[in-house]
Amino acid sequence: MNILIVDDEESILEIIEAYLTADGHTVYKAANGKEAFEVFESQEIDFIILDIMLPDFSGWEICEQIRKSSDVPIILLTARSNEEDVLKGLQLGADDYIKKPFSPKELLARITTVNRRLSRKREEAEKWVFNNGHLVILPDQVEVLVNNERVILTHTEFDLLTIMAAEPKRVFSREQLLEKVKGLEATAMDRVIDSHIKNLRAKIESDSRKPVYIETVHGAGYRFGVTYEKDTV
Repeated sequence: MNILIVDDEESILEIIEAYLTADGHTVYKAANGKEAFEVFESQEIDFIILDIMLPDFSGWEICEQIRKSSDVPIILLTARSNEEDVLKGLQLGADDYIKKPFSPKELLARITTVNRRLSRKREEAEKWVFNNGHLVILPDQVEVLVNNERVILTHTEFDLLTIMAAEPKRVFSREQLLEKVKGLEATAMDRVIDSHIKNLRAKIESDSRKPVYIETVHGAGYRFGVTYEKDTV
């Protein structure tokens, strides 16, 4: 797997590179946002490890820009413990985060967990059609279409959507969603789920203020409000 590491601390770059290389990955390094964009545009990158605090662009800005064209998995590195900082990264499309200082083994485990989540087997050539085709989910292709146009979702957003869409009308608590979406910390704040739901609604709902698909059940959690029929492509 081709992994891009973006961090302005050379010691961290070298340590992560050593562990990832030993694990069989090809590593690309960038010390700032400019280098990160250059590598991302010139190489086939499968995974990004991205520090929030960089000398030119912030990790948030890089994440936001990449999400305009790609759903490549992104794990944020942060020395900041502020909840708002973490939520901001997730709102911009990051799949997970890890706080500094961290163990390289923990980072490897996070990467493995995210990839395992992305590789979960889904029924081949299946599509879920909702609302007369307004929303179509292609589970095996990890794609979502809204009005026949592909919508870029993060892997966490896609997992949340398919978990709820697979059981329409069932109410999921935030705790249940945290447990089902592998890669998110079990101790993560409830607002982490809320942030992902907010982003997801903005991408699939005609009016995110009046959601049709992902409904809030006050005091209980969320549910997928539309039943579907499974078809084959």
